[in-house]
Amino acid sequence: MNTPQPSQVHWRKSTHSGADEGNCVEVADLNGRVGVRDSKAPAAGHLALTRRGFADLLAHLRP
Repeated sequence: MNTPQPSQVHWRKSTHSGADEGNCVEVADLNGRVGVRDSKAPAAGHLALTRRGFADLLAHLRP
């Protein structure tokens, strides 16, 4: 699988994140996987989850 370089990836924050809030995660499409990273430390790296794994994570985190 060809993973795009970080400079080519469009990272986005949740619409639930406030403009000035510091505790945000960002997600991106990584050619069939979902990238997840800390918006405060983007250079620290990211997780690459399968779409199913990302859906499972969201289901687990929902109240």
